[in-house]
Amino acid sequence: MIFWAAFVLVFIIVFTVDMFVTDHRNGSIGIKQALSWTAVWISVALLYGAAIYFFYPGGNEKATAFVAGYLTEYSLSVDNLFVFIMIFSAMAISQKNQPRMLKIGILLSIILRILFILFGVGLLHTFHWLIYVFGVVLLFTAYKMAFAGDEEIDPNNNFFYKKVSKYLPIENNPDSHHFFIRKKGIIHATPLFLIFILIGTTDIVFALDSIPAILGITTDSFLVITSNVFAVLGLISLFFALEGIMHIFRYLKQGVAVILLFVGIKMIISGWIQIPISFSLLFIVLTLSASILMSVIIKPKEAKAVE
Repeated sequence: MIFWAAFVLVFIIVFTVDMFVTDHRNGSIGIKQALSWTAVWISVALLYGAAIYFFYPGGNEKATAFVAGYLTEYSLSVDNLFVFIMIFSAMAISQKNQPRMLKIGILLSIILRILFILFGVGLLHTFHWLIYVFGVVLLFTAYKMAFAGDEEIDPNNNFFYKKVSKYLPIENNPDSHHFFIRKKGIIHATPLFLIFILIGTTDIVFALDSIPAILGITTDSFLVITSNVFAVLGLISLFFALEGIMHIFRYLKQGVAVILLFVGIKMIISGWIQIPISFSLLFIVLTLSASILMSVIIKPKEAKAVE
């Protein structure tokens, strides 16, 4: 109970600071400042993991599970941000509206993940065989992530976007602060509302992908929820950092795919072979490090062609 109270307190503080104090309310912030705030939020999560190690029952194993879950969910959240960046670019949203839509997207992500977590943990405790189903889902997700490529976002392919566009006239003003406006007595949807639709459906997809991943590491509700929420907190600062350095993380998607593949296999063989959580953490850290290192060392084909 103490840890839940501490988590809620830390969450309120971090959420308030990131949403309303950091200097991104009126638009973009510099990469250096964004990276500094990102480092702060990662440090807060790791300090919380250290507190679990020293004070939570089963400290060593639970702390390892928390960090492994946090890193997995954080890497998935980074991929989520890449999609947000493409949505904003495709919809030509003004820079001053980006922080507001990010806040909405992050709030939706937190709510959806907690709901799916509670549902998923309950299912696994009642129907343990579902762990094999989740494992297969992760294998499919890993394959899709590894080979899908970086496709451009086409809003017209989104079911809900198409329905809204069909039944509501659209006022094409990317600078509008409102979701709806009345024009000549007729209600028009603005690009901001359409972006809300796209972000909301994106959050659902990523929540569905992320929950089996964390449940493959631990089914402790406290660790699953806290690692997920900490992974989502601080994403606004990370968004503005990634805007300028996206090219550095060319192979991150493949790295995350390898992690999901590993967790999926771990879930499928869990009835016969138990992989230690410490090995899982080591595998996740090495895979993420390797994907980032490859992104730095291996030059893009375009650069090689120029040379």
